[in-house]
Amino acid sequence: MSEFLKLRKELRSKASPEKAKILRGFFKTDKGEYGEGDVFLGVIVPEIRKIVKKYAALKLTDAIRLLHSKIHEERLTALLMMVQKFETGRDREKVYRLYLKNTKYINNWDLVDLSAHKIVGEYLRKPFGPAQGKNFSILMKLARSRNFWERRIAVLATFNFIKDHEFTEFLKIAGTLLNDKHDLIQKAVGWMLREVGKRDLKAEERFLKQHYKEMPRTMLRYAIERLPGKKRKWYL
Repeated sequence: MSEFLKLRKELRSKASPEKAKILRGFFKTDKGEYGEGDVFLGVIVPEIRKIVKKYAALKLTDAIRLLHSKIHEERLTALLMMVQKFETGRDREKVYRLYLKNTKYINNWDLVDLSAHKIVGEYLRKPFGPAQGKNFSILMKLARSRNFWERRIAVLATFNFIKDHEFTEFLKIAGTLLNDKHDLIQKAVGWMLREVGKRDLKAEERFLKQHYKEMPRTMLRYAIERLPGKKRKWYL
């Protein structure tokens, strides 16, 4: 049996129908919901991480095969394998480009949140990426996509910039997404605004004072979550 098939078999051996039922509800898989039709085995993330580490020698092509799976945990395994390969320094540019080529399979918020900043965000930081202007154009293209998962990728990718106290790229994307109707985009933008505030409260408040009246309520609530009570009340 190939290592690829062994990985899939081991992943299935960790399955739990009870956990799968809970995950289907948690990740909104019913008709009309954002995760409609997603299939779960019921494997928890720590177990997936152990499997990814155990099969670290698998090829990148195997990760892409897994990424194309209808099973959520296989797609997550694939993305964590890609993160691992990126972080070890092998084929960074190839991993980055394959990630962007396969965004249609990165189609739930955990898949985005555990990978976008670690691959896209990290690649676009020096010394791996091209010029900063080109970096930002890639993120803005994602931010303007009809696919709301690509928009979330754009937002989460900026987390690496934010952690380096570089807020310009994120704040421009946040401005572009101010009127986004999707709850998961509003939450992501609000979350990253809160992360800006952890590092530079004045930078967050400059943006809030300019835009709080037009921001969706969900986005605003996430952004001001850590502010003092009186200040939160004032913004609301």
